[in-house]
Amino acid sequence: MIANDFLRKIRYSLNLKDTEMIQIFHASGQEIEKTHLKSLLKKEDEKGFVLCSQPLLNAFLDGLIIFYRGSLNKTAAPDEQIKLNNNSILRKVRIALAYQDTDMLEIFKLGETTVSKSELSAFFRRSGHKHYKECGDQFLRHFLQGLALYKKRPVRGETISIQENVWPKK
Repeated sequence: MIANDFLRKIRYSLNLKDTEMIQIFHASGQEIEKTHLKSLLKKEDEKGFVLCSQPLLNAFLDGLIIFYRGSLNKTAAPDEQIKLNNNSILRKVRIALAYQDTDMLEIFKLGETTVSKSELSAFFRRSGHKHYKECGDQFLRHFLQGLALYKKRPVRGETISIQENVWPKK
């Protein structure tokens, strides 16, 4: 999955406006113009499309954590040398939104993917660990699809139905 697809899908899932996206980039120290943001959010076949780089996506994910959780008072070690993959993207989204395993499993279920708890924990292990599992593009797509439904669910004890399964609001 290219970074631009992720930006569009996370924007839709979290219902972020342009100003909030710019604030997220700004929180990580990355200055971005509204016109540049618009060109990042365009589809590949549209005129004015600009490919999102790995460092820019990393800055967005770090800013997302700061935007939702607040900044750390300590200075964190820079992680520019870490190459982003789907596992690290999933990990940073989980940290930003402060989701537990149960939330993640429910999101995958809403995204019409069955993931066991041990399979989910394998996504968050270090790459050298013997039980590490690579998160594929389809898992990330299903997660983002489920996240959109999870965030847009009813508020007061109402339920939503996806393919005859009913999930009550917590």
